[in-house]
Amino acid sequence: MGLFGKNQMKIIEDLHKKSNDHCKEISKEIDELLDDLRTEYDENREVVREFSSFVDELKTKLSPEDANKLVDFSSRLSKIKRCAKKGVEAMRELARD
Repeated sequence: MGLFGKNQMKIIEDLHKKSNDHCKEISKEIDELLDDLRTEYDENREVVREFSSFVDELKTKLSPEDANKLVDFSSRLSKIKRCAKKGVEAMRELARD
């Protein structure tokens, strides 16, 4: 004699199947989101470097105050790039786990 009756086993098996289906669906969605995020990141990862080069060119043509504002803006963009990179890495870990 089992711990569960036929009705309970059927309910447990049904829940198990639904849980597996949901897990597969969520994993597929995470993988798709990771691919999208990675693609977007790869397409835009050179923007900060290009902008920094542009800032270096402009610094000599601007007043010191405006040049400092531009350099500050450039450093904030670099922080955004680091956040984006961490986001891609976190999504990769989520997909892996």
